[in-house]
Amino acid sequence: MPTREDLVRAIDIALAGDWAGAHEIVQQDETDPTYCWVHAVLHKIEGDAANARYWYRLSGQSYEAYADPKVELTAIKAVLTY
Repeated sequence: MPTREDLVRAIDIALAGDWAGAHEIVQQDETDPTYCWVHAVLHKIEGDAANARYWYRLSGQSYEAYADPKVELTAIKAVLTY
């Protein structure tokens, strides 16, 4: 079962530029809203708005809330590591 630490690792990997590695981690849990949120941001980074919006709906978050996906990932990480 994926953990909070896995999710933080996915964010760190994404911020370092490894989209595929981060995507592999978040795909491990497609029911947890926070995993879905990070998954959404990854698709925003990828430029796939339709797919990103799908994951945002599952996460309960808003596609438009953050213009910069890196800022958004940093905010998610701050909540997870508080």
